[in-house]
Amino acid sequence: MSESISLYYKNVTAEVLGTEHGITQQQFDELAEKTSPAITECNQQRKNGVIPYRDLPYNKDYPSSVKAVADEIKGSCENFVVLGIGGSALGNIALQTALNPYMYNMDENQRKGPRLFVFDNVDPMQFGSFLDWIGDKLDRTIFNVISKSGRTAETAAQFMVIRQLLLEKMGEDGFRKQVVATTDANAGTMRKIADDAKLRTLVVPDGVGGRFSVLSPVGLLSAAVCGIDIDALLAGAAQMDALCSKEDFFANPAAINAAINWHYYNRGKPISVMMPYSYALKDLSDWYRQLWAESLGKTNDLQGNQVFVGPTPVKALGTTDQHSQVQLYREGPNDKLFTFLQVKNLSQEVVIGKEPASAPELSYLSGQKMSRLLNSEKLATEYALLHDKRPCLTVLFDEISASTIGQFIYLFEVTTSIAGLLFDINAYDQPAVELGKEATFALMGRDRFEELAEKIKPVSEIDTAYLV
Repeated sequence: MSESISLYYKNVTAEVLGTEHGITQQQFDELAEKTSPAITECNQQRKNGVIPYRDLPYNKDYPSSVKAVADEIKGSCENFVVLGIGGSALGNIALQTALNPYMYNMDENQRKGPRLFVFDNVDPMQFGSFLDWIGDKLDRTIFNVISKSGRTAETAAQFMVIRQLLLEKMGEDGFRKQVVATTDANAGTMRKIADDAKLRTLVVPDGVGGRFSVLSPVGLLSAAVCGIDIDALLAGAAQMDALCSKEDFFANPAAINAAINWHYYNRGKPISVMMPYSYALKDLSDWYRQLWAESLGKTNDLQGNQVFVGPTPVKALGTTDQHSQVQLYREGPNDKLFTFLQVKNLSQEVVIGKEPASAPELSYLSGQKMSRLLNSEKLATEYALLHDKRPCLTVLFDEISASTIGQFIYLFEVTTSIAGLLFDINAYDQPAVELGKEATFALMGRDRFEELAEKIKPVSEIDTAYLV
């Protein structure tokens, strides 16, 4: 493949930032010595089947089953609706934003498949507005409910609304025809529902957590239905796998990325800002936030010691957030590592018009390509941050394509795995999520959560003495 992505890391070095905020060659050598065993361990975990997400680029069954379902529904489907949350939604959104035009849902000439809607919330105003619109289009709408267990409250609630709507308006046959369930292969609530109703199903792979699942049927179906080349996406991930498997630290972009993030976390910079200079890449920042936060925010290390570790991921968008956040980033606390996403060759160009006669001071923009302005603003922001000794990484995209997006996803997944080993924590569980889920069950009246409901009461009661 000709198009690729690269990690550029000169602007975290002492050569650029000085020794107080930059990484010296000696420190890089020390990071290489510390990180090399983590590379080996990560590769060994993969061989032992501990981290099966790393084999997704090579799985032939998943894309084959996805294409079969996509081919079945494409002709009669005008609207494709994903019901899911977290890892069952963020990757779908990121792929769509990155690889289909901005006006995809609005302009039939720009659309290569049905309109796509991804619902990852239970806001009744949002969902109700959609239900008002979709009510007379159900026979031309496919709903993809994505839940490994089927017991996630948000997805279950969405699904139950849609199920009742379809049963009332189209009967059991209509329900069966309009729903695809992506769930566990053998067990769980959603598997029972799907088998009982004889729904079409795809598999959520065993051992692949939601935040690592976008290259599985979880993310591939909506992509394939909407005309994205999932073969190229997976091939790009495989291309990055070859680099991320290298035992040589200085040849492994995931290892360097993880080590730099680990280094700065331990030197007073615990905040990681991802700032794409491309609207198409903006939702990759949301996907990254879940991957980074849920994987690396942990109370205990692998020995059971309390460490309360975890870098904080922040999303920004160039050039938008130059006008909302860069004041803080330059003059506020020097506690952040910045990762820019930059595209060398954008697939569409706009030329800026001629300046008005009354505003000759705008002549410098006249006739210029908008892509030049966008990338100049990235460089200008980076320069300003470096001026104030703020460390910066850049992920350089030759272009935005299915291949380079696959490379990016895989790079940051392996970066997360290696960072987890450096932090000496389990990067694949999320124990802190459970209490919030259980509290929701209690508040919604689920059986066996009565005691927890009583404990929540003091929090739920508003003390008017503190209302102003």
